[in-house]
Amino acid sequence: MRDPVSFLGEEYRALVDKELDWRLRVLEGASRPRCRVDGRDVIMLCSNNYLNLSNHPKVKEAAIAAVRSHGAGSGSVRPIAGNMDLHIELELRLAAFKGVDASLVYQTGFAANAGLIPQLAGSGDLIVSDELNHGSIIDGVRLSKASRTVYRHCDHVHLEEVLTEAEEHTPPHRRILIITDGVFSMDGDMAPLDRIASVAAKHGSMVYVDDAHGEGVLGEGGRGIVSHFGLKRDTVHVEMGTFSKAFGVVGGHISGSKELVDFALNMSRTWLLSGSHPPAVAAACIAAIDVLETEPEHVKDLWRNTEYFRKGIQDIGFDTGKSVTPIVPIMIGRSAAAKTFSQRLYELGVFALPIVFPMVSQDGARIRTIMNAALTDEDLDEALCAFEKTGKELDLV
Repeated sequence: MRDPVSFLGEEYRALVDKELDWRLRVLEGASRPRCRVDGRDVIMLCSNNYLNLSNHPKVKEAAIAAVRSHGAGSGSVRPIAGNMDLHIELELRLAAFKGVDASLVYQTGFAANAGLIPQLAGSGDLIVSDELNHGSIIDGVRLSKASRTVYRHCDHVHLEEVLTEAEEHTPPHRRILIITDGVFSMDGDMAPLDRIASVAAKHGSMVYVDDAHGEGVLGEGGRGIVSHFGLKRDTVHVEMGTFSKAFGVVGGHISGSKELVDFALNMSRTWLLSGSHPPAVAAACIAAIDVLETEPEHVKDLWRNTEYFRKGIQDIGFDTGKSVTPIVPIMIGRSAAAKTFSQRLYELGVFALPIVFPMVSQDGARIRTIMNAALTDEDLDEALCAFEKTGKELDLV
């Protein structure tokens, strides 16, 4: 009789043979610009900790104080007995920071997308999604009973064509939900959210933006892509984000109208059926908002480092693709070359991972670097030297 779980090993070995498996390195200590990975001291260029807030004294001290006052865990899901005063305070502070009526904190950003998207659009509805949206959006769409279609990446003209065609559908769609990332994590490019919102308003469609890589980075004081474009809050109906990147902690969230939050907390099973954040997490997130509101230098330093590094990489002769944000991809081409490049960088003291097929196209492999506000010129110059040395060794520049 065949072993019913033999496929596990077989399929894993197939991934290994194709060099598509993840081989995890170990971060030994805090995620800092200079850290230790697998026993080697390296410059960190692949963390989402954009503003280095995971190491900010106020954020760490808030987490410690919350453990002392509220314990290590919440004890339940929020609808039952795990709805702590810290969770309410965090949502009030986040809504005020974003300039909206209300916010709701999810366990993760993935949980927000997977839990809310299927509830916003169901049978009789249509979801229109950017073709390069994040996997969590894709999974959320797949969980919905709505019809779905895609529009060409960041192409608002094609989006309008799709919406115009959708208006001819018989019977008419009950509602249409447009979903886009704010900043696309593989290329570092930005959605034309102002044009998307304009097209949506013309066709009476909802707009949902996943701003995971925009919050803390774009807009006034890091308030995100809606702020960046100066949009009115009622033109973008759902702002989704995460505390695990620029805020330096963990957790997902949505922001918008009070009606949106009331709907989401009653309908999202990922929110209803998952344990709430430990007190330390909620308190650390509140402190991270405090830092963003009172210490604008972190966002400014992030952008200064981004422009410095991007110019240095381009001066060496590398292609950084369509990036206009602190995600700076160095385009390599072949997956094998990107993996070799990453390993050589690691040997030279720079930790930057390859992004290869199937995450990107077969000829679109790249080293994806992500800037950090706390990187020094010395750090960046050392990293640039490593990139130049490796590029010349591999005949890429």
